[in-house]
Amino acid sequence: MKLLMHTCCAPCSVYCIDSLRAEKIEPTLYWFNPNIHPYIEYKTRRDTLMEYAKMVNLELIVNEDYGLRNFCREVIGDLENRCVNYCYPVRLEETAKYAKENGYDAFTSTLFVSPYQKHEELKKVCEQMAKKYGVEFLYRDFRVGFREGQAKARELGLYMQKYCGCVFSEEERYLRHKKK
Repeated sequence: MKLLMHTCCAPCSVYCIDSLRAEKIEPTLYWFNPNIHPYIEYKTRRDTLMEYAKMVNLELIVNEDYGLRNFCREVIGDLENRCVNYCYPVRLEETAKYAKENGYDAFTSTLFVSPYQKHEELKKVCEQMAKKYGVEFLYRDFRVGFREGQAKARELGLYMQKYCGCVFSEEERYLRHKKK
């Protein structure tokens, strides 16, 4: 199976890659994350993923679209639902479209490893994009390996981000920390 895996960051990809390889599936990694801000965070995550892809000998396709202005325009009206209304659809539509246009059999995402994501909503978005572009969505609930993957990422010395990606998730992290 020729699989394109949307990849949000290196640490989240660790378990996903190991799990797929155990199934004899060699994914191609796909970086498209115009929701990650500020730029230094975007660049650090992208560069760490580039290093990790080389380390584990996997192809990585980097779609450079920092996208700050469009992100702000799209989410400002409904910050509480930004993940479902913008962040998931924009990334997974681009992934499904790229998969279809470039001869991949299926696509998936490392977002399915995180217990912090809205898993069922994410799955629905992927199913919609699979139907829209006529490419299979390979569903795997990678959450069982989240802690294992994070531990391996730390052992490898990979950059470990402190928030999901957008500036509003960073603000939420700060407010939770402040309450403690």
